[in-house]
Amino acid sequence: MDHASINRDYWNGMAQDWVALGERLWAAEPEWGIWNNPESDVQMLPVEMDGMTAVELGCGTGYVAGWMARRGAQVTGLDISDQQLETARRLAAHHKADVDFILGNAERTGLPDATFDIAISEYGAAIWCDPDVWLAEAWRILKPGGRLVFLGSHPLALITVPPNGAPSELQLHSSYRILGRMDWTEVEIDPGGVEFNRSHADWHALFAKVGFQIEGYQELYAPPGTTRDSFNIPLAWAKDYPSEQVWKLRKPA
Repeated sequence: MDHASINRDYWNGMAQDWVALGERLWAAEPEWGIWNNPESDVQMLPVEMDGMTAVELGCGTGYVAGWMARRGAQVTGLDISDQQLETARRLAAHHKADVDFILGNAERTGLPDATFDIAISEYGAAIWCDPDVWLAEAWRILKPGGRLVFLGSHPLALITVPPNGAPSELQLHSSYRILGRMDWTEVEIDPGGVEFNRSHADWHALFAKVGFQIEGYQELYAPPGTTRDSFNIPLAWAKDYPSEQVWKLRKPA
């Protein structure tokens, strides 16, 4: 089975597990990643989005799309899971947010060329889609001068996961040099779907190949005051090592 089908089935199967978080984040001010880093620190969104066209690639329950609509953008949210989109549409209606949610794959969106001022992914396409494919698709649907911003797992968080899928450790367990397609479907602890990542050098090479210019990069840690582990990352680990990364790119005008 291809990774898109695996990930679609995975997210449809666990969609109900994400409803409560989606409800909280739709009502919240923007905060990012598994550690809830505030927008004031991460700055993934323009402050004013009036008149902008925006797309969220792999929108899940749609709260990022909702935040952009709240800032004045005309927003499209795309996701491969129809079950996640049911929640997204319900919450958009509840919050009176005008977002066009569509079922689709971020690797082949079907959206028109040069349509959007900004494309964004918090996890979503950022980790669940093949970057060789979805980055080229994001380039295609962005206007000249448009921005792509995405947040996903830091490579360090992945190469320190033991073979059985246990939380990250202070030990390397896999090769940084050959990061690529990571299949978590058969691990013993917390099996998941199929994810993708790259070394930093390979990300740079891919951005150059597609044509994106790098405008910014951030490594995210657990912020001060955090008192709990988050998902597969121990708090003590995330205080000293980055578990997430943010890339900020632009398509030249």
